[in-house]
This record gives sequence, C-alpha cells and structure tokens, in this order.
Amino acid sequence: MTATARPDLYPTRVLGESVPQPRIDPTVWGNGPGPLSREQLERYESSGYLVLDGLLSDQEVKTYLAELQRLSEDPVLRASERVILEPEFDQLRSVFEVEKVSELFAELLRSPRLTDIARQVLDSEVYIHQSRVNYKPGFGGAPFHWHSDFETWHSEDGMRQPRAFSFSISLTENHPFNGPLMVMPGTHKSFIPTIGETPQNYHEESLRVASPSVGSPDQRHLTRMAEEHGIEQITGPAGSAVMFDSNLLHGSNGNLSPFARSNIFIVYNSVENTLEAPFAAPKPRPQHLSNREFPSASA
Repeated sequence: MTATARPDLYPTRVLGESVPQPRIDPTVWGNGPGPLSREQLERYESSGYLVLDGLLSDQEVKTYLAELQRLSEDPVLRASERVILEPEFDQLRSVFEVEKVSELFAELLRSPRLTDIARQVLDSEVYIHQSRVNYKPGFGGAPFHWHSDFETWHSEDGMRQPRAFSFSISLTENHPFNGPLMVMPGTHKSFIPTIGETPQNYHEESLRVASPSVGSPDQRHLTRMAEEHGIEQITGPAGSAVMFDSNLLHGSNGNLSPFARSNIFIVYNSVENTLEAPFAAPKPRPQHLSNREFPSASA
C-alpha cells in the first residue's frame, strides 16, 4: 500500500525559480463579535496590520521595562538557549519564551485584552506559538531582514496555514531613526517561496545574523512588492501596539541612534492549526522557538 503524500499548500525553500502564489486562506477567519470593530477588521484584512494606540498605560510600560532590565541582568537566563545576542557585540538581541521566565509577561500574554482579539480574528481558541522580548539597543542594534514569518513557521516549524498573527507591543518610543518595524501593506495576500534548502540547525544562524542565507524573498520579488504596495514605518509612543498577519512582509533597519527600541512580541496561533512535521527542514526548531504544547493562551 502506497502512503499518501502530505498536501503542502504553500511550498517553499525551492530549488530554481521562486513563483509567488495567491494566498488561499483568509486573514480574518470569522465574523463574530469581539474587541475589534468591523472597520478595524476590514482595515486589518486589507492591509495585513493594525495599529492599536494606548494598549498599555504609562505605569504598565514602566513596570515591563523594569522587568526587561531584570531579565537582561539574569546570568542563568543569559547563558540559556532562550537568549540571542547581537551579532556584532555582546548585548541582548532577544529573549524567547518569556512566559516561561517572567510571571509578569506571562500574565500579559494570557490576558483577555490580547487573547480576545486573537480569538475574534482567528475564530477559534488560541495558544502562544512563540513569544520574545526584543531589546534592539542603541548604537548598533542590528536590522531584521525582509521576511514573512509564516514562510519560516511553515517550512521549519510545520505550521500548515497562515492562521496566526503577531502582536508587537512597544516599551519604548518608535522613532523613524531607531529601527522601527517596516511593513509592505497588502503583501500578506501573496505567498512568496524562498530559494534554497534549509540547513541543519539553521535557527542557530538565522536568529543571529542581519541577512540570513535562507528564508527571505529574493531582491527581484522584494522590489516588485515594494513598488506595488509601498513601505510603511510603524512609529508611535511606548504602550502602543501593532498586530500583523503571519504572512505580511516586514523587517526593520538597524539602530544607530542612542535610543533603544524595545518591544514585547507574541504570536497567537489557532488550536486548529497546530504544528506538524516541518514542510522544508530536516527537523523541527526547538520548543522555545516553536511551541508544540497546546494549552489555551488564557490557561
């Protein structure tokens, strides 16, 4: 008896030419009530992102900044695999799986003000696929190259469909000059395969370098997408947030200013979209990068 091949709706990490395909899944999966208005949902569906002003109070920002500092000074945490350092100097770039190392962050990530939005958009119960805090220090915080998160989560983690999205919550002001998030609005509606096989343990390279060797669309496709959709910078005060679709092309410049750009980053995935075997990698990434435990985010 011949085994049935597993369907791959979004093939990537190809050899040869990359041919973009239209997204076959929705961005907003349901039409039920929730915290977001119909206008906000329509804007998110169209652009692939939505800015939420004043998500955190000034006092909450101070509290979470202090927690960010505490984590950066924890020698045990710093020596763990959850911590990624800047490529050019010995400063923290990211701390992953923050709900496991901070009760304060765990409470925020599982709070209804975030999870109710996730349930509304994804039309199901949700769980935390990935979380981290990004430090992006002044005078040298490295850039993040253009990419679609879903392309990585599909190829390396085994996420079937783009039924997931991210929150980036600012703990410092996002200026045009300190490396804010950049997006190409509307690009979430096209899936762009990337070229090249995934190396063994590729996450050890991709999380530490400014321009990973695999996993970003080539310059030809990036140029065409930028010409068609434009590029927007997400700036704003501390306490604001942006939610963006898992397939939206995004990146950020390096930070040459004296002012850090620190944020909390959370990915919510539908419990109906839990991870399988990777679609284009030798083995799954570690648990702290791709959660394979599936309790509800609000548990």
